[in-house]
This record gives sequence, structure tokens and C-alpha cells, in this order.
Amino acid sequence: MKGRSVRGQKGRDMTVAGHLRELRTRLIACVLCLLVSSVAGLNFAPRIVGLLTDLGKKYGYTYVFIAPQELLLQYFSIALLAGVCLTLPMILYHIWAFVKPGLRENENALFSSAIFFGLICFIGGILFAYKIMLPFMLHFLIGVSAGSEIAASVSVQNYISFLLTVLIVFGILFELPVLCVLLTQMGLLKVEWMKKGRKAVIILIFVVAAFITPPDIVSQIMVAVPMVGLYELSIGICMVLVKTAKKEI
Repeated sequence: MKGRSVRGQKGRDMTVAGHLRELRTRLIACVLCLLVSSVAGLNFAPRIVGLLTDLGKKYGYTYVFIAPQELLLQYFSIALLAGVCLTLPMILYHIWAFVKPGLRENENALFSSAIFFGLICFIGGILFAYKIMLPFMLHFLIGVSAGSEIAASVSVQNYISFLLTVLIVFGILFELPVLCVLLTQMGLLKVEWMKKGRKAVIILIFVVAAFITPPDIVSQIMVAVPMVGLYELSIGICMVLVKTAKKEI
């Protein structure tokens, strides 16, 4: 195994064992950073939980915890999620630094750009969900029970889990342009395929939107329209990049 080597861009040779040691070092650094960030996140967890619950209080939600440890566990969950978010840039950097020696110049530019714009799109998706989708969903759901004799006392665990799920789902959905550009540049996806499959994709988007939203047409449209817009944006970006690549040739 020691005789086998991988040549990087800079002309250096590194044995497989050397790559494994480097990988182990980077993994340890990421894990330590995650632990430190999660512990630090415990200081802000009560504030974050308060921010999320205040969002529902505007619409008349009241909260209970049905187990003694339920609220404490939510603090730990929020702290862990905050740790992941804080550590994510470092994790992405170490992934890029590990694969960089084996990438060509254009591949390196593509990979680093995908990481940068991927983070921006993820944050944009979370902001869209927090500012637009969650207030609408919470208002709609509490409105369904209006006039009912059944009082709504929401478990804080279920409430926070619902909000975090929506935030993460929209963060992932907003990665669609970055994913399409990567697949196109790698030759695994063609713009022509995206154009021909537009109708099928739009139908699929509305089906997915129906599953992740309350059972009404308005919220379904509010989710589907941005997703369709992201898909069209993906086609536009891919078309520009393909034309640019052809001109350079």
C-alpha cells in the first residue's frame, strides 16, 4: 500500500496512508469544532426557543411540555443544530481542501463556487421559510380550530420539531439551482432534458408541495411557485454556462 501514490495538482506525491492520515486529522478537527460549537450553542438555546415560540404566540398558540425533560431536550436539540450550522463552513472547507489537490483548475473553481453559493441558497431558503411560509402556516393551522370547543395546547417538542423541519426542508429546496449547475457541468444532466421534462417536473413540484404544506390550495401554491421559479432559474443559469463554455472552445 505504501508504494501506491496519488499525484496532486502541485506535483506532490502522497501515499494512500498519508491521505488517510490527512482525512482522519480533518475529521477530528470537524468533530472537535462541532462539540465546541454545540456547547456554545447551549447558551443561546433558550433565546432561540423563545424566538420560535414567540412566532406562534402572535397567532394565539400556547405551549405545554408533557414530560419533565421535554423542554431541556429541546435546548439540546437546538444547541446541536446551532453547532452544525456554525461548523458547516469549516466542514465544507475541509472537504474542499482535501479534494483540491486532485482537481483541475476549472473543477476547483466549480467546486468552491458550489460551496459558496450553496451556503447562500441554504440561508435564503431558511429566511424565506421563516419570514413567509411559517407565519402563513401557523396562521392557517390555528385558524382551522377557530370556533372549536377544543382548546389548543401545543407540545413544545412537536411545535419546535415542526418549525425546524420546515426550515430545513426549504433550505434544502433552495439548493436546486446549485445542484442542477453541478450536474450540468459534470455532464450528468443536460439543459435539453430539463426543458423537455419541464411539465413533468412542475407536476411533481405541486405534488411535493401538497405533502409538505397544510391541506389548502393557497399554501400549496405559495410553496410550489418559488420551487418552479428555482427550477426555471436553474435552466437559465445552466444555459448561460453552457453557451459560455462553447464560446471558450
